This record gives sequence, C-alpha cells and structure tokens, in this order.
Amino acid sequence: MKTKQAELETWSTPLSESVADALEDNDLRQVELLVKRYGAPETINLRIFGPEGRLLSTSSPQIDWQIKDWLKIPGVRKGLQNKRVLGFGKGVLSNDDRVFVAQPLNRNGRLIGLLRMSLTLTQFQRQFRTIISTVLGTLILTFLLCAAISLWLARSMATPIQAMSRFAVRLGSGHLGEKLNILGNDELGQLAIELNRMSERLASLDNERRAFLANVSHELRTPVSNVTVTLEALERGAAEEPELRARFIRTAQDETVRLSRLIQDLLDLGRLEAGVVHLEKQPLSLQYLINRAESAMELRMQTKGMSIQQDMPDVQIQGDPERLLQAFLNILDNAIKYSVSNSRIFVSGRVEGSKVAVQIQDQGAGISETDLPHIFEEFYTADSSRKKGGTGLGLAIARRIVVAHGGNISVHSKAPEGAVFTIFLPLTSKKLE
Repeated sequence: MKTKQAELETWSTPLSESVADALEDNDLRQVELLVKRYGAPETINLRIFGPEGRLLSTSSPQIDWQIKDWLKIPGVRKGLQNKRVLGFGKGVLSNDDRVFVAQPLNRNGRLIGLLRMSLTLTQFQRQFRTIISTVLGTLILTFLLCAAISLWLARSMATPIQAMSRFAVRLGSGHLGEKLNILGNDELGQLAIELNRMSERLASLDNERRAFLANVSHELRTPVSNVTVTLEALERGAAEEPELRARFIRTAQDETVRLSRLIQDLLDLGRLEAGVVHLEKQPLSLQYLINRAESAMELRMQTKGMSIQQDMPDVQIQGDPERLLQAFLNILDNAIKYSVSNSRIFVSGRVEGSKVAVQIQDQGAGISETDLPHIFEEFYTADSSRKKGGTGLGLAIARRIVVAHGGNISVHSKAPEGAVFTIFLPLTSKKLE
C-alpha cells in the first residue's frame, strides 16, 4: 500500500504543475487533454476541481456527473483548504478500495484549483489474494508431503526396530543362531549385522558349552566307573588274593590321581577363561624358567631314554613364574608323551622385535592337517597315533596362560616329522645384566 501511495505521489506532482499552468492560462482544453492522457477509467481516476469545488474535468465523466456534492468525497474538502491529502478510500460510486492523493494547485500563493488522482487496488488485491492462495496451498501441500514422508520414515524405522525387538526376545528365549533379514547401509542395517553376529557367536558358545559338558561328563565317568568296578571286585572277594588286591588297589589309586588331575585342570581352565586368575607378574629370566621346566621333567625323560637339547637366549620377560612354568610343563609333557623312546626334544629361542619366540619340537609321529586347527580345544582328541591318555586340557590351559601374559602360541607339523610348538612372549629387556 505504501508503495502504491508513493507511486501515486510521484505521478501527481509533475502532473499538478502542468495542470496549474493550464488553469493559470484559463486553457480548459489543455486541462482536458492532460486528464484524458493520464487518466484511465478502470484503474486511474483523475479529476480537476476549481477553487470553489466545482468539477472542471474528469477521466470518468459518465460516473462523476452524477455526483452533486464533491465536498463529501474523501480528500476534496481538505484539498480545497490548501492541504495536501494522501490516503485510502472507497470508489465514488463503487465499493472498490482505492488509494488517492488530493494535490492543491497554487500560483503566486493563490489556490487556483485541486487535482485529485485515485488508483484502484482491485488488481493489486487480486494479485495479493492469488499470492496468499498460492502460499497457503503450498504450505498445505508441503505439510501433507512432510506428513506423508514422516509417516513413511516412521514406518520404515519402526518396522526394523520391531523386528529387532522380536529377534532379541527370541534370542533371550534360547533360539540361538537365527538371522535377522534387514538390509541397509544405515545405522539400523549395521545394528542388524551386529545382532546377527551376536546370534552366531551365542550359538557357537552354546555349542561349545554343550560339547564341553559332554566331554567333562565323559572324562569324569571313565575314572569313576573304573574305581567303582575295582571296588566292587574287591568287595566280591578279590581282596583275599594279595597279588590281585594290590593290582586293583593300584588301579584305583591311578584312576583317583587321574580324576584329581582332571578336576584340577578343569578348575584352572575355568579360572583362566573367567579371568579371575590373579597373575603375580615380576621380571624373570626365560632361561631360568626353561631350566626349571627341564628339571621337573627330567625323571620322566630318563624313564623313556629321552633328553632335551636347549639353545635359549638370556632374555628377561615379565610374567607370573608359576603360571608360565605350568604352560611350559604342559607343552613339554605333550612332547614327551608323543615322542618315541631314546629321542630328543629341541627347545630353542630367538628374539623377534619386542617378543621372544620359544620353540619346543618333539620327534613324534606329528599332527595331521585336519587336527592342527583344533589342537588347543578342550578335550580334543587327535588321530589314534597321538592318543596317549591325559585329560585333554593341557594345551588349552597353556594357550590361555600365554594369552593372559600378552603373548600367543602356535603349532605346525608335518607327519611323521614331529610337532613344533612356538610360544611368543613380550620382552622387558633383551639382556640380563
């Protein structure tokens, strides 16, 4: 509206000068020409009044000659009082909104007439209503489109979340190993992948638990059954024969020792897996540790006519001496058990960066390629050439002890060339002073 008023004021100022010049010369014909040139009945109404308020010329003669009292028209009375008026009003004989200007015409300080120019706002209001309708329609369309997109996004997010919720409930109820079929590269897709991995891992752990319980039950059942049978034989009269009695008692003792060793190994393995074993780490000599393990196995090796050839660097490691000794004893026990009589066990070490690698090589029948990946599993029994008794937990315990010290253990073998176990342990310093 202010813009239209400014435009009307800009038009009326020079026009009023031209009309004033014509009135001063009493040239009404020139006034009529100016009114016809700048007035347009449908949009711009231009009226020229004399100083007494009489209509001299108009751009809408068919309408304006019907008006008897022009002083009632907005702006005319004040304009004839030599006051410039700029404002809004209705049409003379219509209800159209118009913006008008009443410009007094002066010459030499004397009022010689009045110019009143009005501009209809119908077209402007029509355009404004069109803009408002367009804006409102756009807003409504945008709102509906946003609502539809939000609903689609909510459903697309809620559907996989509900599927994940049901999947988690099924996992909690024991349906392990199932897969969640949700595809996508977003966060929900990554979460579905992790849930599937968790399901597979839980299923694997459950299978391992079941296999472990089955193996424990089997391993415990055998010595208990042997002791029970032996005691029943003694009860039925075998105790009356000294030689038979001594043999049965020795069998019961051996099975009891085996049972005790199995239970102790199970306890050690359980503590290591649960992480509740407290390692009393301290600086110690690796060579001293190997010498202790060799001394502990000396009697067993003598009974089989075996010996150890050692080539160990004088390096220092950080660890629990008793636990590391247990790991080396388990591996040496395995090497002695599967080596042929009158053979050697080679124990060597080498520094590799920040770790020391200890190799223990036997001269047994070796381990087949199918058994190598499972050799550190609990109760795993390899081929018949390596079934020499024991609890089947020694290598599993050794591996967990080494891992608890920040190291790792590996094995390679080519039957029938024996097996080589390599233990990697972190160094504290390369040489002892």
